[in-house]
Amino acid sequence: MEQQIDILLVEDNPEEAELAIRSLKKNNIANRLVHIDDGAEALDYIFSRGKYSGRPPHSNPRLILLDLNLPKVGGLDILKQVKSDERTKMIPIVVLTSSQEQRDVIESYKLGVNSYIVKPVNFASFAQAIAELKMYWLVLNQPPVQ
Repeated sequence: MEQQIDILLVEDNPEEAELAIRSLKKNNIANRLVHIDDGAEALDYIFSRGKYSGRPPHSNPRLILLDLNLPKVGGLDILKQVKSDERTKMIPIVVLTSSQEQRDVIESYKLGVNSYIVKPVNFASFAQAIAELKMYWLVLNQPPVQ
């Protein structure tokens, strides 16, 4: 049986992905993280398709950290597909992006995002934001039993 994944990190920028992973390691949960760097592959993972077709669909991540600017399929399209499917709509999604555009914030919330965070520019602030995300979404938040 596959280990339960706590976080699916969908981030195409290698430096920002590494910062997030390092921050999560510091908080002892990076061993339960899957990092994917393009939108099409992220959808395949979430919906157990393609090279992930053997992944049990009930083993969805407890949290998706989603960048908006991704190759192949954009973050807003991923958000729309995940939140419109009965099998996945309850997965909390936190947009973690560099975009401060109001249209992105508004569209993300219209599509059902649980939180929208603009990535802090320095490592210490970024690490703190990741730690707080982990504490809230994986420790304090009470998700529904599915």
